[in-house]
Amino acid sequence: VQLQASGGGLVQAGGSLRLSCAASGRPFSNYVMGWFRQAPGKEREFVAAINWSGRSTYYADSVKGRFSISRDNAASTVYLQTNSLKLEDTAVYYCAAAGSSWRLRESDGYDYWGQGTLVTVSS
Repeated sequence: VQLQASGGGLVQAGGSLRLSCAASGRPFSNYVMGWFRQAPGKEREFVAAINWSGRSTYYADSVKGRFSISRDNAASTVYLQTNSLKLEDTAVYYCAAAGSSWRLRESDGYDYWGQGTLVTVSS
């Protein structure tokens, strides 16, 4: 699976961005999809994940209530709507695909990764 993330940019605190991740190469609906992020000098961390059908979603406590993950299997795309952005949300955001949901909150649980898109939140 090839993943292409987009939608990052510079936004003021309190603003919103919609990140997209387009998949190609294998049936998209076979994969659990996740978003991770990595801030400068920090380790990559889990942000959100969504199961095959889209009926189950999972969030890190730090983004719960502000971010929303969704997917369009017909378009082979997963989205991350980010609202009420904070300075600490600044990071490179990565999308990833997993063949199982055993460890969807762990980066090791994912098989394929996109190249990342930078989100910068300014004051």
